[in-house]
Amino acid sequence: MLKIDIICVARVKKGPYYDLIEDYTKRLKWKLNIIEVESKLSDAKKCQAEEAEKIQKHLDSNAILIALDERGDGLKSLDFAKTIQNFTNNGESHLQFVIGGADGLTDDVRDKATFLLSFGQQTWPHLLARVMLLEQIYRAQQILAGHPYHRE
Repeated sequence: MLKIDIICVARVKKGPYYDLIEDYTKRLKWKLNIIEVESKLSDAKKCQAEEAEKIQKHLDSNAILIALDERGDGLKSLDFAKTIQNFTNNGESHLQFVIGGADGLTDDVRDKATFLLSFGQQTWPHLLARVMLLEQIYRAQQILAGHPYHRE
């Protein structure tokens, strides 16, 4: 069974984001683990560095690391599903997705990534990016299972 970690900055409090995250989490058949890290520092560079340090503590060298980054590749949902399938066809069973905080990911974290994924050139709040990622992971699961959830 595919294991997916989402390593992300910020804790989600009760509310609309929380409800959406819970909904997609319940729908997934793949093993999902959400790891939340945060920094309380006010200086942007120091905060970003602390977030990066905390993210890196959770990285598994045996996993495929996919970093969400505006400089990454924007994939159609079918291509995203095929990318996941290609990883699993090559024997990979553990994917880790990383979502940075308000100032994004450091070069250190980005450089460790096997793949950079973008949800477009717009800037998205990191909590919304988490929901969007979960929806795309769920959509990929359904596409790969042959379910008609995705229409194109």
